[in-house]
Amino acid sequence: MTLALVFPGQGAQSPGFLHKLPQHDAVRATLAEASAALGFDVLTLDSDDGLRSTIAVQIGLTVAGVAVARALVRDGLVPQFCAGLSVGAYAAAVSCEALTFGDALHMVRKRAELMESAWPSGYGLTAVAGLSETQVETLAQAHARDGGEAVYVANVNAPRQIVVAGADAALEAFAARALAAGARKAQRLEVAVPSHCELLADAADALATWARDVPFSAPRSVYVDNRGGRPLHSADAIRADLATNMRYTVRWYDALTVMIESGASVLVEAPPGQVLTDIARGQYPEAAALAASTLPLERLVAIVRRRLGEVA
Repeated sequence: MTLALVFPGQGAQSPGFLHKLPQHDAVRATLAEASAALGFDVLTLDSDDGLRSTIAVQIGLTVAGVAVARALVRDGLVPQFCAGLSVGAYAAAVSCEALTFGDALHMVRKRAELMESAWPSGYGLTAVAGLSETQVETLAQAHARDGGEAVYVANVNAPRQIVVAGADAALEAFAARALAAGARKAQRLEVAVPSHCELLADAADALATWARDVPFSAPRSVYVDNRGGRPLHSADAIRADLATNMRYTVRWYDALTVMIESGASVLVEAPPGQVLTDIARGQYPEAAALAASTLPLERLVAIVRRRLGEVA
């Protein structure tokens, strides 16, 4: 069996996404466990007002990812690979048993608090489609030479799907520059902090210090990191990846490639959304990529079992 479970990052959220999770005992138990650990009802996180908070979004994504991962395991689908984009890496770490769910929730809350307090407003992310990383870097350098405020490559999601981070005005000016240079699209994302760049260096250092005594274990399945897009095998390496990934470029395409080249033939994306599914289908059409949020759980499980059987 060669199943990979992947977890989306901030920007995938939509109002009500926690309420749309499957009606499954494992999901209900996960929601109850999260509410007990955090001291409030986590189903309050996905309202329109709630989703304006980086803290609410990041906790909600972690809860959704772990809930569906547990439901799949309960139904006999244990992933051999786990990877998450940005904050999705926390659900991946829980799913491969490198970190307990409770510790992950507290670490995610601390992470989001640090990110939100570092840059409470006026910053974010813009996705640029149709240009390579090198082209985007070149445009960013030209933007800076012309006196513009710095923008940074935050995500390399695919060879021509790049996300940049920076201040609002800088992102707006850079989007116009990218479109003039031939980008197919430049779209602002629903993220209110400048993730995955040096603007979060101090916040990452603070989280690494805070997480020093959080217990981690060696993963039971293959955990693929954000920063290098490579498998990590030790507890300390996964702790460092989770604590510091907010300041480094997410190399999702590399992580996806490693999983495919290592034998992952079926990829399931945890809710919400299907951004990672679309990337996988576009880059590796020979793999079966499925978004859990688009299918009833029973049908998803049946399709995954059939696809894995076909591969075997």
